[in-house]
Amino acid sequence: MKTELCSFCLKSGILCQKCSSKVKAGEISDLDLKITRLLLNLEEKYPSLQNVCFYKAVDVEKTLAILVGHGDVPKLLGYGGKIVKTLSDETGKNIRVLEYGVDDRKFLEDLFVPFSILTINTIWLPDGTTETRVILRRKRGQQLPMDLKALKEIANKTRKMSLRVEIAD
Repeated sequence: MKTELCSFCLKSGILCQKCSSKVKAGEISDLDLKITRLLLNLEEKYPSLQNVCFYKAVDVEKTLAILVGHGDVPKLLGYGGKIVKTLSDETGKNIRVLEYGVDDRKFLEDLFVPFSILTINTIWLPDGTTETRVILRRKRGQQLPMDLKALKEIANKTRKMSLRVEIAD
């Protein structure tokens, strides 16, 4: 697995000077360390994780967002969802796997899976800020499997994006 930390530090549990300075500077959080170590432990059982590029983990209430490199989302969702299930069991949270460095539409599609997005609009507010309005389509009788408040906060923490979410039938 590729991360900001060197693999020796992750495997040994003792951080070198370069890696510890990244932690002290706030570039890497304790949560990032924990998730990276969990993924590293799963690497032996699931070899596809060796090529995954891990960027960041964001924790909001009962939801944990894991940001990975371009094209790495299917690698984490593979194996019948066993990797995500293991991460969920270890952390006690719902897991969202998001792609790092993509455009806003792709980010929002990944964030709101399994719902499809009808439209995305930008709303300019009188105070000069903007808000992104997302209208989701749900099938008849389909319930929200996620906490919208937590997903809005994940979007805010990862992309500085203020969301207004509406659901259309």
